[in-house]
Amino acid sequence: MINIGKEYDVLEIHQLVSKKEEAILEESSIDKVILCHNYLMNKVKDSKAPIYGINTGFGSLYNEAIESDSLTLLQENLLRSHACGFGAKVPNEIVRLMLVLKAQSLVQGFSGVQLQTVELLLSLYNNDILPIIYEQGSLGASGDLAPLAHLALPLIGEGEVMYKNKKRETADVFAELNLKPISLKAKEGLALINGTQFMQAYGVFALAEGKKLIKQANLIGAMSFEAFDCNLSPFLPQSHAIRRQKGQIQCAAEINNNLNGSEISTQSGKAVQDPYSFRCMPQVHGATFDSINNALEIFNLEINAVTDNPNIFPEEDLIISAGNFHGQTLALQLDFLSIALSELANISERRIYKLISGERGLPPYLVANPGLNSGFMIAQYTAASIVSQNKQLCTPASVDSIVSSNGQEDHVSMGANAATKTYRVVQNVNSVLQIEMMTAYQGLHFRNPLKSSVSIEKIRSKIAHKVEIIQEDLFLSKWLQKVNKDEVL
Repeated sequence: MINIGKEYDVLEIHQLVSKKEEAILEESSIDKVILCHNYLMNKVKDSKAPIYGINTGFGSLYNEAIESDSLTLLQENLLRSHACGFGAKVPNEIVRLMLVLKAQSLVQGFSGVQLQTVELLLSLYNNDILPIIYEQGSLGASGDLAPLAHLALPLIGEGEVMYKNKKRETADVFAELNLKPISLKAKEGLALINGTQFMQAYGVFALAEGKKLIKQANLIGAMSFEAFDCNLSPFLPQSHAIRRQKGQIQCAAEINNNLNGSEISTQSGKAVQDPYSFRCMPQVHGATFDSINNALEIFNLEINAVTDNPNIFPEEDLIISAGNFHGQTLALQLDFLSIALSELANISERRIYKLISGERGLPPYLVANPGLNSGFMIAQYTAASIVSQNKQLCTPASVDSIVSSNGQEDHVSMGANAATKTYRVVQNVNSVLQIEMMTAYQGLHFRNPLKSSVSIEKIRSKIAHKVEIIQEDLFLSKWLQKVNKDEVL
């Protein structure tokens, strides 16, 4: 159960939404929403003063007064005009997160929306009616305007949704399920499309994946360490303790634990030093570990925050037009997160390269009769290609800003672009680690009859139930992808 209004951290909300847990409103949140909405309605009725986005136009049209009988049309037109996204469709897992995170922001009691608006958002989520949203369109300031407009358009019975794996018109799905669209009141359209929930959702996904990937990198790296017959001494805790970096200490301990009880790592005759891609795993993986945790702190605050505009404070009789929609803090974190995650793939590709190099008693390209067989030669090419793409994707988005809205919105974060490219980096890191896992599995074959640790031998056994060791060239892509690393690690 997801209790909208209760504070969650990133990993909790990701897990709950991934399991498609039902979302319900906290009783205390219901009271806050009603109080704020009633205050705003009375304010609009009793005051003739201009209040941005409530009885005025938007952006550079902030001086245009709107008559009271046009306030609903004003808000609905806002959704229609701003739903102009392009590009690839946002993945369903991200859309589900956006629905929950948007509701979580609105129920704080500072946005002025109707209770029915939040309830219908949750009906979309609970019925798995997923608005069709496109990746391109947000500048990451004034909120994620275009993506959130696509998210909100179904609330007024318009736009398109995915329902039961089919693209449908919202009106048809609503009629089928007897759901009624809402009539937007003052500020509601603005409250729905102002906010950072597009960036938040991608960040939540990337951070949850990142926590998984760091553990997998430590385990797969340990497999490669064994296959390359490396020296265990750089993983002893003393060296890491005196540097004091938390991530480094944690990763060294994990890798040590993954190697515990290995016959391979404890045999004599080791090289005095190993290449950095093996010896410096704690330092490199650990830096990524710390970066993930730093980003988690920022995102844990943001997913429980109010990020629309204006902000309404009923108890103080105050409406403030400010800038909580600006995504700079998320843009910086997402840029750094993509760089940090990409390093897991960078160092992984280097380990793949060493495993196929014909060193340390391993045959060139990890296959008998090299020349007649190419073995894992092109597996490394593929990993190198993916790593190169990551380097291109890791060019920071947040260093750019393009003036919009006739100069009114003159600095933007570009955090939405940072978000979508981080998503691609995550997919790429998954792919490179998959290639390394299978390459290390093949390499460990040449260390028989020596056994690795209990943990690694369990993984080898699981993989062996799905594929055989490659003796001669075969359809390598199919072999590399036949074993899902998430199922065996």
